[in-house]
Parts: sequence; C-alpha cells; structure tokens
Amino acid sequence: MTLSIKEIQLPIADEMKAFEHKFRQFMKSDVMLLDQIMNYIVRRKGKQLRPMFVFLSAGVCGNITESTYRGGALIELLHTATLVHDDVVDDSNYRRSFFSVNALWKNKIAVLVGDYLLSRGLLLSVDHGEFDLLKIVSTAVRELSEGELLQIEKARRLDINEEVYYQIIRQKTASLIASCCAVGASSVGASEDIVKQMHAFGEKVGMAFQIKDDLFDYGEEEIGKPLGIDIKEKKMTLPLIYALNKSSWLEKRSIINIIRNESHKPRKVKEVIDFVKNSGGLRYAQEVMQRYVEEAQVILSQFADSPHRRSMEQLVQFTIERSK
Repeated sequence: MTLSIKEIQLPIADEMKAFEHKFRQFMKSDVMLLDQIMNYIVRRKGKQLRPMFVFLSAGVCGNITESTYRGGALIELLHTATLVHDDVVDDSNYRRSFFSVNALWKNKIAVLVGDYLLSRGLLLSVDHGEFDLLKIVSTAVRELSEGELLQIEKARRLDINEEVYYQIIRQKTASLIASCCAVGASSVGASEDIVKQMHAFGEKVGMAFQIKDDLFDYGEEEIGKPLGIDIKEKKMTLPLIYALNKSSWLEKRSIINIIRNESHKPRKVKEVIDFVKNSGGLRYAQEVMQRYVEEAQVILSQFADSPHRRSMEQLVQFTIERSK
C-alpha cells in the first residue's frame, strides 16, 4: 500500500511548514504587479516533491540547516522560472489545471517573471556564499535546457533509439531530482563523495519517475493526463521505442507515418496505443522502471537507518506507484 504524501512527510513536517513561509519571503518584491504574480505562483504549488527530496536527503546525510532551506528555495525558484518560460514556449494556457502566468498576464510579463525568479535564485546563493549549491542547481538547469532541445530536434526526425531516449530523460527530468538530493546532502556539509552518491541516487529515481510518466500516456490508470498526449506531440517514449524495435519494417513505417501525419486523429492515436500494448512495450518499460528503483534503493541502503531514510524509501515508492 502506497502511503500518502502527508504520511511520507512526517519526519520533515515542521521543516516543510517553515519552508513554505521562508519561500514566500524569498519571493517578495516591492513591485506590486510582481508581488501579485509571485503570490499566484506560490498558491498553486503542487505536491512539493522537490523540497521533500531536498529535506529528506539532508536528513539522511546529517542535520537540516538554514542552508537546506535556501537550497530548497533555490531549486524551486530556478525550476519555477523554467516552467514559466516553458509555458510561453509551448503557448500553454494551463499548468496543473490552473491558468498559466502567460495566459493571465501575457507572454512579455511571463518572460520577465521567469527572469526575475532566475535572478532571485542566483542572488539567494551568492548573498550567502553558497556556490556549491549554485553550481549543482545551475548544472541541472543547463541539462534541462539541453534535454528539451534534444527532444525537439529528435521529434522533428522521429529517429530516436533507447540510448538517446535515456539521455533525454536523464537531462530533462532526472537531473532535477538528482540536484535536489545533491543539494540536500551538500547543505548539511556532507563530503564530496556523499554528495555524488546522493546525486546518483536522485538520478535513478528521476529516470524511474519519467518512465512512470510515459506509461500514463497509455491509459494504465485514470489520471489527469489525457490519453496519447505524448503521441500527439510526437514524443518518442520508451514503450513506443521498444515496440518499434520489435516490429517489422512495414509495421514500423506505418506507425511512424501515423505519428508524423495523423496523430491529430483520436482513432489513429488509439491504433498506436494498441500497437504498443500488443508489442509488450508497457511491460518492458515497467521492468526498466523497476530496475532503476532497485538501483536507487541499493545506494540508499548504504546510509544509516533513520526516519528520514525510511521516508525517502517511501517517497521513491510513491513516485512509481502514483496515479497522476
């Protein structure tokens, strides 16, 4: 049975509450419009998985400090900046069922808000001389951008293999969770080796997290994500890549043609979904996801048993058993 986020959060419940207050302070601005938008962003936050990874990693490696709060805020600020910019790039009017910043305040303001968030994050670290945290998170943001651009480049040609797919999700998704875990460890003064270990742990969890997301596209659960959205967006995910590799040349050509030219037709999208299911693509992706989880658990088992470690184990389980 998967525990709820509230139950998993128990060892860091007080810290998460304090973090919420501190994060609001970090986002404050004297410009009324900016303050209004910051309040809007803070109010519609999701499950807070990223700060949880930061605080639990810190607890696994030592005692949570003020630096941990700033590390968590740095990740949230820089990640939120990339999301605000993403919505402009994708011309998206919604994020998590709320209006996006660009939908309410138009693109120009959204881009400037993203820039503001970015600079707030950078200054938060610079003002406290926390350059190690800044380096970890800035590297993740660079990886994120590279991963997005690589995916766009490959979507045009639809020539992606498993190796390239792993590279894309490692950069796009896993790098952020890896940076959360590394920041948590670094913020409590852990050694360079321990920080690297936590980074590797977070990367494995991030890989599993993204593969779980890919599986949602095939309607494995009743979730918020519409069926076949990746196919419509011409994203080559692991179940599809596996299915194409297993198919005949003729079948492969036919499916690629649907994705390229007919993915706007629901009937055709269903054809691709059925093809992937019948080829064992979902089973294969689940096996790969499980392998990443097991590798992550091996790394975590090297740390002393504690409430924080047990919660981290539960959080890893949550990421692959979640239904949205």
